[in-house]
Amino acid sequence: MEISVRKFDLLSELLLLQGAIERKTTMPILANIMAEAMPDGRLQLAATDLDLGLTTSCAAGIKKSGGCALPARKLLDYIKLLPDAELSMKRLENHWVQIRCGRSNTRLVGMSRENFPEMPEFPDTGVVKIPAAALKGMIVKTIFAISTEESRYTLSGALMVMKPHSLAMVSTDGHRLAHIVDESIVLEGVTAESKALVPRKAMAQLQMLLETCADEVAVEFAQSATHLFFRLPHDSSGFMRSLSVRKLTGQFPNYEAVLPSAKMQSVRLHREEFLASIERVSQFADVRTRAVRVKMEPGKMNIASSGNEGETDEEIDIDYTAEPVAIGYNAKYLSAFLEVVASDEVLLEFKDDSSAGQLRPLTTDGPQYRYVVMPMRI
Repeated sequence: MEISVRKFDLLSELLLLQGAIERKTTMPILANIMAEAMPDGRLQLAATDLDLGLTTSCAAGIKKSGGCALPARKLLDYIKLLPDAELSMKRLENHWVQIRCGRSNTRLVGMSRENFPEMPEFPDTGVVKIPAAALKGMIVKTIFAISTEESRYTLSGALMVMKPHSLAMVSTDGHRLAHIVDESIVLEGVTAESKALVPRKAMAQLQMLLETCADEVAVEFAQSATHLFFRLPHDSSGFMRSLSVRKLTGQFPNYEAVLPSAKMQSVRLHREEFLASIERVSQFADVRTRAVRVKMEPGKMNIASSGNEGETDEEIDIDYTAEPVAIGYNAKYLSAFLEVVASDEVLLEFKDDSSAGQLRPLTTDGPQYRYVVMPMRI
């Protein structure tokens, strides 16, 4: 392998690959990236932790094809410090790699390409094309509600539901549920309802990839018996990035049974005002429960909290005429929704102090977004 490549072209790909690097492993090869000079004028880079794998490329001048596994963290830290110029990489004997840039001349210890795990191949059939903008918006509005508890294995991903004329995504950690559906989408390659449970780590990596591509492009999605695959272009060169992730086992819960169906009371709120009040009041909430009390009464909403460091409450004017009701919520859960919803106004819907509440944007345009939050004892 002998190539030349611009520093920032290489650096941008190395930064993306860090999410697929295994930090704590008994297999040293997993702390490496696979760098391979391809005959078509690109440097192909790959990383995997055996569950999630990412393959990407950048333009390069290829003098000699070949590849080598290189230490991911050390390579990234060193490339960051180089000047913005063209650098050369050349494989030497015993898997050493020489890196030259300006007056810098470095030799890095690599590993044999034969030791690097084989990356699963993107399937040739069953490919679905998903609009990048729609997928990016859905990830932003659901990823925060995915469970982080390792014991709740079936909740450690978001369920993607594909139909010929709609795309939906839902996530839950057992205390809250985020659900979004866009019925204006026509999904090329979908003839009947299809579901895929996307692990949280893959969602986060896919979100990063989507930030680097144009909204009008289509993301190619496919699945095999063991893996899910996402493939998308990253620049005008036509090079593709491919993300693979091992499927989660188990059954996602019946989320439709959780979505409120009975008639509920509702309060119309300015999103920014409500968010600011929640954030201020939560400063004095119990550090473990993050509980705040939200009390609706004619003409006003009172938000209050108390903890070891003090207590506080705030009032917001609302259009409400029914009987007073006070409900406890986790302030962190409320803020998570208010930070990602695009609408200037939101609806807080509730039945009583022991039933799940619901937040949704006050708009009839775009996808239907619902956020269900379980109440807390206060």
